[in-house]
Amino acid sequence: MNQERFNAYRIMWVLVLYDLPTETKANMKDANRFRKGLIDDGFTLFQFSMYVRHCPSRENAEVHIKRVKFMLPKAGKVAIMCITDKQFGDIEIFFARNKEEPPPTFQQLELF
Repeated sequence: MNQERFNAYRIMWVLVLYDLPTETKANMKDANRFRKGLIDDGFTLFQFSMYVRHCPSRENAEVHIKRVKFMLPKAGKVAIMCITDKQFGDIEIFFARNKEEPPPTFQQLELF
Protein backbone atom coordinates (compact mmCIF):
# COMPACT_ATOMS: atom_id res chain seq x y z
CA MET A 1 0.00 0.00 0.00
CA ASN A 2 2.75 2.49 0.89
CA GLN A 3 4.50 1.75 -2.40
CA GLU A 4 1.30 2.59 -4.29
CA ARG A 5 0.86 5.82 -2.35
CA PHE A 6 4.22 7.20 -3.56
CA ASN A 7 4.10 5.70 -7.04
CA ALA A 8 5.80 7.95 -9.63
CA TYR A 9 2.73 7.60 -11.86
CA ARG A 10 0.32 8.68 -9.10
CA ILE A 11 2.22 11.76 -7.91
CA MET A 12 1.46 14.77 -10.12
CA TRP A 13 3.04 18.08 -11.06
CA VAL A 14 0.84 21.02 -12.04
CA LEU A 15 2.47 23.42 -14.50
CA VAL A 16 1.05 26.89 -15.09
CA LEU A 17 2.36 28.80 -18.10
CA TYR A 18 1.16 32.31 -18.82
CA ASP A 19 1.59 35.36 -21.02
CA LEU A 20 -0.20 38.34 -19.53
CA PRO A 21 -0.35 41.91 -20.86
CA THR A 22 1.49 44.59 -18.86
CA GLU A 23 0.87 47.71 -20.97
CA THR A 24 -1.33 49.53 -18.45
CA LYS A 25 -1.15 49.86 -14.68
CA ALA A 26 -4.34 47.79 -14.38
CA ASN A 27 -2.77 45.03 -16.52
CA MET A 28 0.37 45.05 -14.38
CA LYS A 29 -1.72 44.89 -11.21
CA ASP A 30 -3.68 41.90 -12.56
CA ALA A 31 -0.49 40.12 -13.66
CA ASN A 32 1.16 40.67 -10.27
CA ARG A 33 -1.97 39.54 -8.42
CA PHE A 34 -2.03 36.33 -10.48
CA ARG A 35 1.69 35.65 -9.92
CA LYS A 36 1.40 36.29 -6.17
CA GLY A 37 -1.69 34.05 -6.03
CA LEU A 38 0.32 31.22 -7.58
CA ILE A 39 3.10 31.70 -5.04
CA ASP A 40 0.60 31.81 -2.15
CA ASP A 41 -0.86 28.51 -3.37
CA GLY A 42 2.55 26.81 -3.19
CA PHE A 43 3.73 27.15 -6.78
CA THR A 44 7.42 27.83 -7.41
CA LEU A 45 9.04 29.62 -10.32
CA PHE A 46 10.43 27.13 -12.84
CA GLN A 47 11.33 29.70 -15.46
CA PHE A 48 10.01 33.09 -16.52
CA SER A 49 6.17 32.93 -16.66
CA MET A 50 6.11 29.25 -15.73
CA TYR A 51 5.28 27.99 -12.25
CA VAL A 52 5.16 24.39 -11.00
CA ARG A 53 3.63 22.68 -7.98
CA HIS A 54 4.18 19.17 -6.66
CA CYS A 55 0.96 17.34 -5.70
CA PRO A 56 0.80 13.94 -3.95
CA SER A 57 -2.21 12.79 -5.99
CA ARG A 58 -4.41 13.58 -8.97
CA GLU A 59 -7.19 14.64 -6.59
CA ASN A 60 -4.89 17.15 -4.89
CA ALA A 61 -3.76 18.45 -8.29
CA GLU A 62 -7.42 19.05 -9.24
CA VAL A 63 -7.86 21.21 -6.11
CA HIS A 64 -4.95 23.44 -7.13
CA ILE A 65 -6.08 23.58 -10.76
CA LYS A 66 -9.49 24.85 -9.57
CA ARG A 67 -7.74 27.52 -7.48
CA VAL A 68 -5.73 28.67 -10.50
CA LYS A 69 -8.91 28.83 -12.61
CA PHE A 70 -10.59 30.91 -9.89
CA MET A 71 -7.82 33.53 -9.96
CA LEU A 72 -7.45 33.81 -13.75
CA PRO A 73 -6.92 37.43 -14.86
CA LYS A 74 -9.29 39.21 -17.24
CA ALA A 75 -6.76 39.40 -20.09
CA GLY A 76 -3.91 37.27 -21.33
CA LYS A 77 -3.23 33.61 -21.99
CA VAL A 78 -2.86 30.95 -19.29
CA ALA A 79 -2.19 27.24 -19.83
CA ILE A 80 -2.48 24.61 -17.09
CA MET A 81 -0.82 21.23 -17.54
CA CYS A 82 -0.72 18.19 -15.30
CA ILE A 83 2.06 15.61 -15.68
CA THR A 84 3.16 12.62 -13.62
CA ASP A 85 6.21 12.66 -11.38
CA LYS A 86 7.81 10.13 -13.73
CA GLN A 87 7.35 12.46 -16.71
CA PHE A 88 8.65 15.43 -14.71
CA GLY A 89 11.71 13.43 -13.68
CA ASP A 90 12.53 12.80 -17.34
CA ILE A 91 12.83 16.53 -18.08
CA GLU A 92 16.30 17.57 -19.19
CA ILE A 93 17.19 21.07 -18.02
CA PHE A 94 20.05 23.09 -19.47
CA PHE A 95 21.48 26.44 -18.46
CA ALA A 96 23.94 27.79 -21.04
CA ARG A 97 24.77 24.27 -22.31
CA ASN A 98 25.34 22.98 -18.77
CA LYS A 99 22.92 20.29 -17.65
CA GLU A 100 21.13 20.97 -14.36
CA GLU A 101 19.19 18.65 -12.08
CA PRO A 102 15.39 19.05 -11.96
CA PRO A 103 13.86 20.46 -8.76
CA PRO A 104 13.66 17.97 -5.88
CA THR A 105 10.58 15.86 -5.33
CA PHE A 106 8.89 16.40 -1.99
CA GLN A 107 7.91 13.57 0.34
CA GLN A 108 4.36 13.69 1.68
CA LEU A 109 4.21 13.47 5.47
CA GLU A 110 1.40 11.72 7.29
CA LEU A 111 0.29 12.69 10.78
CA PHE A 112 -1.87 10.36 12.80
